[in-house]
Amino acid sequence: MAKAKTKEKYNLVIVESPAKAKTIEKFLGKGFKVTASNGHLIDLPKSKLGVDVENEFTPKYIVIRGRTPILNDLKAQAQKAEEVYLATDPDREGEAISWHISNALCEKGKDPKYIRRIEFNEITQNAVTHAIGNPRNIDIDKVNAQQARRVLDRLVGYKLSPLLWIKVKRGLSAGRVQSVTVRLIVDREEEIRNFVPEEYWTIQADLTDLSGKHPFTAIFYGKGKKKIVPVSQQEVDAILADIKGKEFVIVNMKKALKRRNPFAPFTTSTLQQDAARKLGFTTKRTMVVAQGLYEGIKISETEAVGLITYMRTDSTRISKEAQAAARGYILKTYGEEFVPQKPNMYARKKNIQDAHEAIRPTYIKYTPESLRARLSTDQYKLYSLIYSRFVASQMTPAQYNTMSYELEADGYLFRANFSKLKFKGYRAAYQEADKDVEEKKSNAVLPPMKEGDHCIAKQIETKQNYTSPPARYTESSLVRMLEEKGIGRPSTYAPIISTILERKYVKKEKRLIYPTELGEIVTKLMRENFPEIVDVKFTAEMEEKLDAVESEGQNWKSVVGDFYGPFEKQLEKAEKEITHVHLPDRPAGIICEFCGAEMVYKNGRFGEFIACPNYPACKNTKTIKKAIKMPCPKCGGKILQKRSKKGNIFYGCENYPKCDFVSWDMPIEEKCPVCGSHMTLKRSRGKSVYKKCSNEDCPTNQRHKKENTNARKG
Repeated sequence: MAKAKTKEKYNLVIVESPAKAKTIEKFLGKGFKVTASNGHLIDLPKSKLGVDVENEFTPKYIVIRGRTPILNDLKAQAQKAEEVYLATDPDREGEAISWHISNALCEKGKDPKYIRRIEFNEITQNAVTHAIGNPRNIDIDKVNAQQARRVLDRLVGYKLSPLLWIKVKRGLSAGRVQSVTVRLIVDREEEIRNFVPEEYWTIQADLTDLSGKHPFTAIFYGKGKKKIVPVSQQEVDAILADIKGKEFVIVNMKKALKRRNPFAPFTTSTLQQDAARKLGFTTKRTMVVAQGLYEGIKISETEAVGLITYMRTDSTRISKEAQAAARGYILKTYGEEFVPQKPNMYARKKNIQDAHEAIRPTYIKYTPESLRARLSTDQYKLYSLIYSRFVASQMTPAQYNTMSYELEADGYLFRANFSKLKFKGYRAAYQEADKDVEEKKSNAVLPPMKEGDHCIAKQIETKQNYTSPPARYTESSLVRMLEEKGIGRPSTYAPIISTILERKYVKKEKRLIYPTELGEIVTKLMRENFPEIVDVKFTAEMEEKLDAVESEGQNWKSVVGDFYGPFEKQLEKAEKEITHVHLPDRPAGIICEFCGAEMVYKNGRFGEFIACPNYPACKNTKTIKKAIKMPCPKCGGKILQKRSKKGNIFYGCENYPKCDFVSWDMPIEEKCPVCGSHMTLKRSRGKSVYKKCSNEDCPTNQRHKKENTNARKG
């Protein structure tokens, strides 16, 4: 009789993304099976509030539509496993995902003691194996902090949005942090509109020493020790009359060696800001690329590794091991003078989550250049930025020779400055976004002079100036403002900006963010009826209360209840008092070929479309064609996103009917590794998105069909 096959024993590790699963599985080897949840499996329902307001704001969680096969598969695998390790991301969202999965697995009779939580800040062999050896229980305070935010945001969004549909127009949304962010942008625009330029003048003296061989410039400062800013031609003329023909005497001279310390390693906010300034990346693009670098890159045919630490953090802390590795690299690459005597430490900011490190490379040995062939263009650019910033953060300061002269003419004071880089220090590895400010504003050189020496004025130049209004926000400066004001947290900056752009509350032109008319109308309505929702201070204080749920174990339902009571009364009052707000149609810049009117944007069942404003007399409509960043595979023309008569989205060539290319799935600029056809993005029944070859007979598609069939059977 044949011997029965022994049941395979394994430990199950559950992560969030398939990419991370592949990387980790290589580290753990036999005895471990790594699978992915693909993000949240259990959440509040989309179709209704999902919060029992009458029962202490109890969330009514459900399995997300289309995710049941994934959850069932996890349950089946967990039943066969000896131990289950929940290795979701090391933040509140990750903790909540682990909590939901743990509860779901325990429903099937799995003993809770076999379900353990592990976390790691980087996806490396050492970090993962150390985490496996040091499991812990679910951090319920962290879970409750996530629940508090989720429930609070749901109450604000699902209670306010329907009001906006009725009073303004359908399809609008309001949010706890998105609304106050729009308010910041609207306020800035109002400052710009109301700004009244003020006149001021600058005076520059072109001087030389008595030999006439050493020219330099000095800028007018004031009289005596008092600073004076001339605000009229008359004031300038009076100063020029007083100093006409007078010699300039050096009354004070200073020489110094100034040091400029390196920047701290990146946090989420500073990474987004620098990537915007230096690389032109949006916050969303930065986070998508960073996610890929964190989850794992195939650096050889047999090895994949996470190249950076976790990218959602507001800490500048660095581990001792990482500091030691950086110091060794700096010594070898740049020399002993670039290595500080003690490792550089950076001050801990107030109200930050210091659970994990700053964003840094996981392995200092993997330089950007050594991996260039393995990285996409975006990955290479962002990894280079992270790598150089981290290395620079552990280097010695840059040093500048500086010199300044104070010169007096008839009691009026002028100043001349000189600054020159003496020692690069950290600047050997990392450059600021702009040229060095000190060098830019100083003389190229100052003549060797001493106090009491006289100078000759060759020319006095004056310039009329006007003060400028505050600058409009860019994504970089908006992120900096959100961080300074305490609005949102590192993981929310990119979604906030993406949401307000998608909702058309703001628009972006040449990197500058402007409020739309819709954004200003909704902000005005919110200010008048829900002042706390769009109040910066109130929002920041609420963030601190929500943080206290995690850090101090505060009762999350009490925090939500304290907010909801007054909010509910405001809502009841607003429903009675707000009259319908007329929103002017947005011009489409297209002339109706039937009646000659300028067509406008309208909203319908299937989203936005273009229509004639003379409806019903003229019923002319047009679909909005959105260009896709990919050339047509047949003729090389632009691919446009279109809508069918039933409102379904499809993709076709701009050269139709000459070119008959059409696809229900979005074409992307990627070739199939198996057959060479162009790839598309396919949306499954569960609304998840995956890549699919456009060639229906390609083996990769047969594999997807088999996986989907098995998932449905499970």
